[in-house]
Amino acid sequence: MHYPIRIKNIATILTSMFFAAVLASCQAAGKTEQSVPSAKLGLSKAERGERTEVTVIGMIHSGHRTSSKYPLSLIKTVVRDIKPDIILTEIPPNRTAAALSSYKDTGKVTEQRTRAFPEYTDAIIPLQQELDYVIKGTAAWTPDIASTRRAALNRIRDNPGRADQWQAWQKAQNTFRNTLNGRGDDPFFIHSKAYDQAVEARYQPYMQYFETDIGKGGWQSINRAHWANIAAELDAIKGQGKRVLITYGGFHKYWFLRELEKRSDVALTPALPYFEAANN
Repeated sequence: MHYPIRIKNIATILTSMFFAAVLASCQAAGKTEQSVPSAKLGLSKAERGERTEVTVIGMIHSGHRTSSKYPLSLIKTVVRDIKPDIILTEIPPNRTAAALSSYKDTGKVTEQRTRAFPEYTDAIIPLQQELDYVIKGTAAWTPDIASTRRAALNRIRDNPGRADQWQAWQKAQNTFRNTLNGRGDDPFFIHSKAYDQAVEARYQPYMQYFETDIGKGGWQSINRAHWANIAAELDAIKGQGKRVLITYGGFHKYWFLRELEKRSDVALTPALPYFEAANN
């Protein structure tokens, strides 16, 4: 759809005003979020009762191999401290068995999709033998979704009639990078409200302008699909008092936290205290 120039300009101005307000909020929140003292790690069995205790950790995928702030060794320490019964992962359900069996047979994860995530290949899957938790795949991504998304974004980028929309998306990404300010691999910032607010703001124009074009791979659509898989796993263990760890890329975290807060059967435990404890 082509919009009149005046409407597009108004949309761009409103988007700019929105990001300015969010950026100010993020900067203010970021100064205080990391100074919160460490809390008790997790809930006792008595405290959680029949509720499922859930912690959500935001990952940086390949960045874990190179980051000194958020290395694979830190993931291992945090997972050991959480002691989960179940880990819900960003591995598609139909790839999980192959990923786990390849490690069991050879000591290496050879499943192609899972190999993109060192948090699984080098930390969470190897640790399973030590901690004896269950690993479940809950990611809704497919190769078709990825290719459709890529083609749709290329068409939008190359369409002069949608230049203002594309510019709004680029501006949102630049604003997000400025908000990160070199903290994109800092687990203390990643597990803060300021980070979640910045990610949500980043995707506002993306959802506003591109969701219909992209379809199942749109930001709203894919998060809903991821969450549907996660919710199904939580439904299956409702009332058992299990401890669950959810591990996805950090961008998805705010969406899951918002949905988890709606569930009366879930006791949500923040991730930040575990990172603080590991840093002490």
